[in-house]
Amino acid sequence: MTNSFAEFARAKMFLVIGSNMAEAHPVAATFVKNAVLNGAKLIVIDPRKHRLVDFADRHLQLKVGSDIALLNAIMHVLIQEDLYDKAFATGCCTDFEKLKEKVLEYPPERSADICGIDPNTIREVARELAAVKPAMLCYTLGITEHTCGKNNVMTTANLQMLLGNMGVACGGVNPLRGQNNVQGACDMGALPNVYHGYQKVDDPEIRKKFEKAWGVTGLPEKPGLMIPQMMDGLANGRVKGFYIFGENLANTEPDMDKVAHELDSAEFIVCQDIFPTETTRFADVILPAAAWSENDGTFTNSERRVSRVRTASPAPGEAKPNWWIFKEIAKRFGHDWPANSAREIWDNEISGLAKNFNGIKYSRIEADGLQWPCPSEDHPGTCVLHSSGEFTCGLGRFSPADWSPPAEIPDEAYPLVLSTGRRLYHYHTRTQTGRCEGLNDLLGEETADISFADAERLGVEHGEAVTVRSRRGAVTVKANVTSEVPEGMVWMAFHFNEGCANRLTNAAFDPETLTAEYKACAVTIEKIDQAAAG
Repeated sequence: MTNSFAEFARAKMFLVIGSNMAEAHPVAATFVKNAVLNGAKLIVIDPRKHRLVDFADRHLQLKVGSDIALLNAIMHVLIQEDLYDKAFATGCCTDFEKLKEKVLEYPPERSADICGIDPNTIREVARELAAVKPAMLCYTLGITEHTCGKNNVMTTANLQMLLGNMGVACGGVNPLRGQNNVQGACDMGALPNVYHGYQKVDDPEIRKKFEKAWGVTGLPEKPGLMIPQMMDGLANGRVKGFYIFGENLANTEPDMDKVAHELDSAEFIVCQDIFPTETTRFADVILPAAAWSENDGTFTNSERRVSRVRTASPAPGEAKPNWWIFKEIAKRFGHDWPANSAREIWDNEISGLAKNFNGIKYSRIEADGLQWPCPSEDHPGTCVLHSSGEFTCGLGRFSPADWSPPAEIPDEAYPLVLSTGRRLYHYHTRTQTGRCEGLNDLLGEETADISFADAERLGVEHGEAVTVRSRRGAVTVKANVTSEVPEGMVWMAFHFNEGCANRLTNAAFDPETLTAEYKACAVTIEKIDQAAAG
């Protein structure tokens, strides 16, 4: 997030796009709801009429995968009607003329044919966004999990820069991270192209710094593989083994049958986790790790806040802290790492080797933590990024993008669009929440959410078992007939192994980020008697 959760209470307007906050981020959603009850405006852009829509002034129920067409049309109106922030767009940013040229190709009438939103509504929304300054834009995986995910993200940034909503409190671009400590994992270099603190692997000076600090030579000069490339490598023999740390790949990756084949092709798999999962059944070795409440360390949340985590109870059996396991494995490779606690690792290694974290020490985060960048020990942390229009790279960069359709669109054989996400009562693949009887009582199985119109057309009753089928597989679940889902759409989650949406999803990826297109694939729904006959 460029901004902070504390600003939500003071915000004048929210634009929430591709985010079912009320179920996926209920605490953040509460902040938004409270702000709305205190007078803030709320515009929700989402294919589903989810629970946050109940608080919205406007709901733009666009077609799945049409975000860029809609946002470009809004920017078209802002420029055509001279409603944008000229001083910011031209003084604090580059490539305004390129953006203008591109968005002028998207008049509301053209975009309406793509996104399904009335042209007059698009114009009204553009005027409302221009009239209230600043506005906070929030998004989640409904923006990123597309084959055009990177372009979606850049387009949200284009809009906020055009409106002059960057570098100010109660504005900015605010992605709500999809799960606990995703931000922290990325910050710590759990990406193939950077060391911790987003220091590039292919920068010779950065490599020299880390080689000196770590007492090694010959660190890789090129970024490593991303998960889809690794999975393909298992299948073709280029990758021989996997070390899987706290990830249930067998359930979370698209096209589960394909994933099972890839994991089964590995010569050697190590899983380090707190519970058995669908993935550990592929493992040759399972290393039992301490859970978050059995560890001392830090988490970093969506607003870049580094906070302490303290041990609440001892780890059971042979379970050990993750850092201890890694250190012991390194020792077998001949490396004696000096740190003997999470605090020593942070204070002596992490903090000292990344400018963003130089000023963050355990002694300073005993209370409410600190937000990076925090370059020195007398720095208070940074609540708002890009203050006064000063970007990390100097000037903000407009990155105009064309709309592109999902990799797989409905046809005669598969006439419906499946989109996936999370439900309130469970967390990801239920590795933890699936062991809680109370939560299983509240939600004990997956459903296929469909519209009343599609249910009537298919002759399907609410609660009736149906088969949802894609080109990759089929699952049998109960139909949940609901007004939340528009005609032509099916919505499912991936929490349950049985009936998991990822048996159906398409292994198509954004060409740059290699994020999978979980939000769009083509499916059909069959009554059980039809499925048996087929």
